[in-house]
Amino acid sequence: MPSHLSDRDRFSLWQDIHLAEIWSVEYGMSDNLPFEAAIEATAVGSLVLGQMSGTIKHATRKASNIADDGNDGYLLLINKSDTLLTGAQVGRDYGVGQGEAVLVTASEALKMHGSDSNVWTNVVVPRAVLTQAFPQIDDRLALKIGAENEALDFLKRYCQLLETGRPLVSPDLIAHATQTIVDLIGLVTGAKGEPAELAGLRGLPAARLQAVLAKIAENFSNPGISAQGVAQELGLSARYVQDLLQETGISFSERILELRLQRAHKLLSQRQNSEMRVSEIAMISGFSDVSYFNRCFRRRFGYTPTSAR
Repeated sequence: MPSHLSDRDRFSLWQDIHLAEIWSVEYGMSDNLPFEAAIEATAVGSLVLGQMSGTIKHATRKASNIADDGNDGYLLLINKSDTLLTGAQVGRDYGVGQGEAVLVTASEALKMHGSDSNVWTNVVVPRAVLTQAFPQIDDRLALKIGAENEALDFLKRYCQLLETGRPLVSPDLIAHATQTIVDLIGLVTGAKGEPAELAGLRGLPAARLQAVLAKIAENFSNPGISAQGVAQELGLSARYVQDLLQETGISFSERILELRLQRAHKLLSQRQNSEMRVSEIAMISGFSDVSYFNRCFRRRFGYTPTSAR
């Protein structure tokens, strides 16, 4: 920006550019530090991975702002500062510390407040994309997501890989990366996974589903695990177990495969396992056929097991 402008003029010009190029938000700058703002963005299909930093202290999106740009997407905000980001949306107040996150939407009034200097990243997803995957996603708005959330940690590392690597060109890879990010947001927010699955059932079926999921989580790495075996342990029929899992949208075999792949990915990415062969990690994770493991891993994550190290 022109160096002869005052801080207030530079801030005003920056906000005009932001309004024209990104979305309509009323920002407020720090009274204690010179104006500074930087925005970085990486497109992944229809999604955007971004980071904003600087001395922007307040952000407000009102009904008039929403009417100005018609933007109705979702933003998963992740606080990278060591100070608190607070805000409010849909009647809920939130406060997220360093490494914590919150899901908000551009289609509802929003308030955010930080310190004199802030840094946050965001994953921007079009409304149609996220609601198609998770129709009840609005139930997860403005709820704090803790830094210890394993899916959030995985999402951060996955986004960093996309931001620092070469831009994706292949339509298949772009579609895969997009779907992976959407799935992870579902897990991060609780719109996907056990809490969401249990929310769809009530009473005895919900209790039985919880027991089935617990048995699977305990034994998925056992190559001999089966729906019949889990059913016998719980005093249920194999058909009933399959029907319970079908209600969640993920079959028994799909769930076992996903858990094994996630276990293998975690082991491969841990430095202390660098001396272990890929085949050993595959076996530990429950795979008896290494070739099958390699194919499934590449299809799920978009790269080979060796590349995950």
